[in-house]
Amino acid sequence: QVQLVESGGGLVQAGGSLRLSCAASGSIFSFAVMGWYRQAPGKQRELVATAFSGGAANCADSVKDRFTISRDNAKNTVVLQLNSLKPEDTAVYYCAAARNFLNFIRSPDYWGQGTQVTVSS
Repeated sequence: QVQLVESGGGLVQAGGSLRLSCAASGSIFSFAVMGWYRQAPGKQRELVATAFSGGAANCADSVKDRFTISRDNAKNTVVLQLNSLKPEDTAVYYCAAARNFLNFIRSPDYWGQGTQVTVSS
């Protein structure tokens, strides 16, 4: 059973940066897709960033100029770098993993417990 554990959230002022890490208890190489979702209060969960086992990665249009995702299969980690943060980035950020892209966008196979990111104005 794979477990995903996030870390790195916190409180930051607008314009600041945070680095979120997701560590998998087992090998992540079997997961074709890993990435991050977020959910703000009163809003639906949204996809933020995706990283594929082959190396491709991308971020949602709303954050692609500010966020970067990276994946290290050897270290079983996925990292989301958040720069130039805005108050609207405030949300709980969840690491997720799936064996294929369809599962990932519909309902990932595994979820982390979530880490809170709060951006003050």
